[in-house]
Amino acid sequence: MAASLSRPRASPALLHLGIAACLLLPSLVHAAETCGWNSDSAESKEWQGEFFSAIPKVVYEGPASRNIFAFRYYNADEVILGRPMKEWLRFAVAFWHTFRGDGSDPFGSPTKHWPWEDGTNSLAMAKRRMRAAFEFMSKLGAQFWCFHDRDIAPEGATLAETNANLDAVVALAAELQAQTGIRPLWGTAQLFKHPRYRHGAATSPVASVFAYAAAQVKKAMEVTHRLGGENYVFWGGREGYSSLVNTDMGLELEHLARFLSMAAEWREKLGFKGALLMEPKPQEPTKHQYDWDAATTLGFLVRYNLTRPDAATGALQPFKLNLECNHATLAGHSCEHELETARIAGALGGVDANTGDAQTGWDTDEFLTDPAAATRVMLSVVRNGGLAPGGINFDAKLRRESTDVDDLFIAHIAGMDALARGLRNVAAIIDDGDLDKLVQGRYASWKEGIGARIEKGEVGFEELETAVMADGGKEPEVGSGKQELAEALFHRFV
Repeated sequence: MAASLSRPRASPALLHLGIAACLLLPSLVHAAETCGWNSDSAESKEWQGEFFSAIPKVVYEGPASRNIFAFRYYNADEVILGRPMKEWLRFAVAFWHTFRGDGSDPFGSPTKHWPWEDGTNSLAMAKRRMRAAFEFMSKLGAQFWCFHDRDIAPEGATLAETNANLDAVVALAAELQAQTGIRPLWGTAQLFKHPRYRHGAATSPVASVFAYAAAQVKKAMEVTHRLGGENYVFWGGREGYSSLVNTDMGLELEHLARFLSMAAEWREKLGFKGALLMEPKPQEPTKHQYDWDAATTLGFLVRYNLTRPDAATGALQPFKLNLECNHATLAGHSCEHELETARIAGALGGVDANTGDAQTGWDTDEFLTDPAAATRVMLSVVRNGGLAPGGINFDAKLRRESTDVDDLFIAHIAGMDALARGLRNVAAIIDDGDLDKLVQGRYASWKEGIGARIEKGEVGFEELETAVMADGGKEPEVGSGKQELAEALFHRFV
């Protein structure tokens, strides 16, 4: 693999030609060999050669570049605001969307048939897919990856068989991590797809389902720890209700809290130092999901004493939030609102970078490529002092109509460049200082006089009434909010 990454670069036109051949030829006899792997290999279906032979390692070429397989804004080692871009951004590839997404939707069959796939969900196929994923991430220059347990390894007839399958794939992933230096940003358990979870996992009315989910999360946390994962995520897609008529919501919330408390206890026993990240989403697939948005989830964590401020840093532990931009949209918020809500609470643990479509009402998981939106995201990240040990995961998928292998690269490059451009824009905004001065000016009255006394806790209602009366009970002087100016100053750098 290492040798293939240092090959002379092909022109964009030749790249398109080669990749198109890889995609179009699976209907022909020798398509697999053309795309870099051997479909006639032994029963083990081990990897043979490259999966993405037509695409060289993606490098930074600068804003003037016309090469769609090069970065225009993301220069990993370039120092911005005192640290390398890669440390601010900490990009991760989502295994499920990138390597398990097939383009199907509730109205249509799969549209993507990647050349390395053989149509099975076998263990051999899982290993081949993992090799393809690491070649992709290596060529892309991503530092991290994220996974669901059932996306990387097939489910067996029993939990023991399923765990054995997972162990086999994780052993290969560990080898590939050692070769590439790529490691998990986080792992998680898929507790929403299997029919057993149709009523929920931790919130199921069936106790044996709760127990099965606990066993699955225990194993998923183990393998995340084994692979050197930096966090562990909980996304409760079925932890909610479709109707309150047949739901004991209080009992379900208590069970969810108990489940998470058990997970925190297991974290300690494992010696896992990573954060436990809750990922809010208001609905879909349930009508109402209990971790509706950042504020609701923080309230739940505090209500059940599941997280508390660190004595030294003030950041919440062990639970923080991993926030997805499209989930914010579904909750009626902007992404920056959710990020700021978590940041202020010391709970911003990671970002799932994507966006939705304003004309639809569901989770479309599109790549975030809008420069203004990316800049707003990065403003929160910089204000937070970064995201480590969290990062930015591309929880985004190709459109159903995008079916070429090179689309995988094009989409991720565009997403990485957008956020890198956003980081550069934030640096320019900070260096300019005008926007910050405007905001500080709006709150200047709190720095002296009665405002300063209020902030210091020196006065109450009686003292404030006395102060107003002593000033003749005059109407306060209230100036312009200058919102239009603020927006203009922001967009000056976008």
